[in-house]
Amino acid sequence: MSVNRHRPHIFVLPEDDANRELANGFFLNVDAPTTKFQVREVAGGWRKVVDSFESVHIREMNIYPHRAIVLLIDFDGDVNRIVEVRRSIPEHLTDRVFVLGALGEPEELKPSLGALEDIGSQLAYDCRHQTGPGLESPAASA
Repeated sequence: MSVNRHRPHIFVLPEDDANRELANGFFLNVDAPTTKFQVREVAGGWRKVVDSFESVHIREMNIYPHRAIVLLIDFDGDVNRIVEVRRSIPEHLTDRVFVLGALGEPEELKPSLGALEDIGSQLAYDCRHQTGPGLESPAASA
């Protein structure tokens, strides 16, 4: 399904199939009818996500001001990778480009949390209800 480029929308650029599954689970369970989401094709590596962003999406984001982008990558244990990825984001787009991903590999989450699509679904639930690790639900603070 394509999005209307002139209305608010979010493109997700997943590094690999595991990240695509996480994104699909998230978007299947997010309640935001005014914003459309599109999980793009798997890039085949975090550098390819950045290359695609630089060669295609920066130009398009300059044309379509309602577009936001999520760069969904694995950090493979490299805590400095975020710095390198952020260097590719022009300053005027930093409020519309988000870099997300597992510190290791998303597959490492499966034994304790289940299928990747289910994990994505739980992330959407936690975001919507402000629950989950490190988050206190509004009901709990009353």
